[in-house]
Amino acid sequence: MGHVRTVKPLQCLILLMFVLFASAVARKNIVSGGWSPIKNISDPHVTEIADYAVTEYDKRSGHKLKLEKVIKGETQVVAGVNYRLTLAATDGSSSNNYEAIVWEKVWQHFRNLTSFTPVHA
Repeated sequence: MGHVRTVKPLQCLILLMFVLFASAVARKNIVSGGWSPIKNISDPHVTEIADYAVTEYDKRSGHKLKLEKVIKGETQVVAGVNYRLTLAATDGSSSNNYEAIVWEKVWQHFRNLTSFTPVHA
C-alpha cells in the first residue's frame, strides 16, 4: 500500500502565517489608501470625471456652473477609485475654483459625487 504523509500542525501554522504576512504586505503596497497625483490632468477620462462633478453639483444645488478646466488632481484606490480634482468653473459672470471628489467603480458603471466645495485662496 501507498505511504500517506501527514502535515504537522506547526508546518500548517508557519505556512498560514507566511500567507497572511505576504498578503498584508501586498495589500499595503497596492491599496495604501493614500492619494497619488494624476500625471496627465488632460486625460479625457479625468475631464469626463470633472464634467460629471460639475453637472451633478448643478443638479443637486440648482446652480448653473460650467467646467472650464481641471487644474490638478489626485486618485485614491478604494473599492473603486476616488478622484479629488481641483477645477475651475464659471457661472457665466465669474470663474471660481472648486474641489470635487468623485467615487467611481468603472466595472459597475457607477459614479458618485461625494464632495464639491469652493476653494478659498
